[in-house]
Amino acid sequence: MSLVFGQVEPAVFQAYAFWVAVLGLKMLLMSVLTGLQRGSKKVFANPEDVTPGGKLTYDDPDVERVRRAHLNDMENILPYFIISFLYMFTNPSVTVAVNLFRLVAVVRICHTVFHVFIPVHKFRGMAWATGFFTTVFMGVMIVLHFL
Repeated sequence: MSLVFGQVEPAVFQAYAFWVAVLGLKMLLMSVLTGLQRGSKKVFANPEDVTPGGKLTYDDPDVERVRRAHLNDMENILPYFIISFLYMFTNPSVTVAVNLFRLVAVVRICHTVFHVFIPVHKFRGMAWATGFFTTVFMGVMIVLHFL
């Protein structure tokens, strides 16, 4: 069986590429969602964007909820992209790696659902913690592998 870059199992790389693309698209969607929320509420952060009947404000609770979810994505998904990429070079089990990548993507999507659409703190916190500690696990495995 051939290895991508001489070290990465193709099935692991394929899963990584797929789930990173899903999360990348999800993050892009958050920008669109913020814009849609601003437009529907007619609240804008830039004076030149204010439409008739709209207002300039930086503290609309609905817009800020979406923005905080997006910020949380940037704080957690961007490091995950790097750590999960490096994790592929530790020669992980295909089953373990694929399921870790899948798990992080699913819980990050759930985090957004429970942050923006169905605000339930307990479920949002569990989704965040699952993704966070899965990424930490991969980071520790990298450190131990390359020690």
